[in-house]
Amino acid sequence: MTGLQQKAGYAVKKLLTNVGGNCGADRGTQALLSMAWREHPELDFRDVEFRNNSQNGEDGILLYLFTLAGHGSRRAIELCAGDGIENNTANLVIHHDWDSLMLDGDAELIARGLAFFKRHKETHRIGPKLAAEWVTADNVNDILTRYGCDIDIDLLSLDMDGVDYWILKAIESRPRVIVVEYNNRIPGDRSITVPYQADFAAAGGAWAGDGFFGASLGAFDKLLSARGFRLTGANRHNTNAFFLREDVVPNRPGCSIESCLTSRWAVHQRKTWPLIADRPWVEV
Repeated sequence: MTGLQQKAGYAVKKLLTNVGGNCGADRGTQALLSMAWREHPELDFRDVEFRNNSQNGEDGILLYLFTLAGHGSRRAIELCAGDGIENNTANLVIHHDWDSLMLDGDAELIARGLAFFKRHKETHRIGPKLAAEWVTADNVNDILTRYGCDIDIDLLSLDMDGVDYWILKAIESRPRVIVVEYNNRIPGDRSITVPYQADFAAAGGAWAGDGFFGASLGAFDKLLSARGFRLTGANRHNTNAFFLREDVVPNRPGCSIESCLTSRWAVHQRKTWPLIADRPWVEV
């Protein structure tokens, strides 16, 4: 570590002395964090987490990964982005000048997000693209092509609480980093998902509240490892997993599925597995 990086690391520690790991970091603090992290591909994700716009500490993890990988095209896709204010790409848009295509099936949420980014001092001139689109396995590639987001993508984030596995399987582009929400109720040795249904949420799905949604981390790992991605970690609550394309940060080691199911939250959630084990899961 150079003297400059040591100073940056010291400055960051001072800035975050009284800040919890899931609290935010402004643009300047993020720049110092990047400087301190640049030569350290071995860091535990729990030590780099912070939250500005993400639900948990994904903002810090993504900044860390793109510090190591370089920001590349600075293009992201967020599927089921909600209003765009709380998701995995908003911090990159606001503080790091990224472009993001944020899609959600709820037009009211999209309108709220458009208003937010139009007012924000960092994005009022040029903000992300937000669009009301109901994404299915049949139309996802056409939608991405229509918005010019089918190639040269840095980040894909999926948090659909539904048929995420089938949508991801259908996507043809190969972003450098993929973030998926996995169902941490499912044991690590299972490779299963909900059956495909284009109107999964509308038909009940995740909103039934019993945990029958999404896919196991084993299913995502099997799909993505076959496509040349490696699992490299999860957020500290073990709800979102991060996959790197094999040519991205080759000195960042992969990790096991089981290591992403060890948090207190994941252990607590897995106690409910017997209650949903007999639902119509599909082996993949």
